[in-house]
Parts: sequence; C-alpha cells; structure tokens
Amino acid sequence: MNADTLITDHAAPRRRSLYLLSGSFALFNSLRIVAYLPTLVAIQSSGHADQHSLFTWLTFLGANLTMALWLHEQNGGRINRAVAVNAFNALMCGAIAASIAWLRWMQPNSTLPTFF
Repeated sequence: MNADTLITDHAAPRRRSLYLLSGSFALFNSLRIVAYLPTLVAIQSSGHADQHSLFTWLTFLGANLTMALWLHEQNGGRINRAVAVNAFNALMCGAIAASIAWLRWMQPNSTLPTFF
C-alpha cells in the first residue's frame, strides 16, 4: 500500500460527509426560507403586528446579512450557495421587519410607535 492509496481511502468518507452536509444545508435553509412565508401572511392578513417583535426580526436581518457578507469575503469575493442562502434569508427577515414597521407606524390607524 502506498501513500496515495492511504490518502484516497481517507478522503472518500470526508467527501461523502461534505456532500451530505451540503445537501442538508440546502434542504434546511430552503425550508427556512419557505417558513418565513406564514409569518408574512399572518402579519399582513391580521393587520396587526403587536404579537411580532421588530427588534427580533431586525436582529435576524443583521445576523443573516453579516453572515452573507462574511462568507462572501471568506470565499474570495465570490458568491456561492451559502452566500446566496444567507442573503435571501436576510431579505425575508427584512420583508417581515418592514411589514411590522409598516403596520405599526405607517398605517393611518396606528397608535404610538413601539420598537419592541
């Protein structure tokens, strides 16, 4: 047995593991993107944003956006699947935050502004 055979034997499980991890990442982040939709629908259909925390959604927006930017930098300025998924998650969190803010502050029947 030579060194190339040993390296190949150890690399195969790692490649399989990375493949499975990549697939899991894609699956669960796709589900997470879809999971934002019921929140958006609930906010818009009820016309009330009192039960949703604007601070929480802005925090999620910041976390996803900075993660996308960090991954972009770590990837040599290239956009890959991880960057795109985090950017889209940030977009969805921004849409929810904007919906909450709109219902709280911009509607004619809105009361005193609340941030949380």
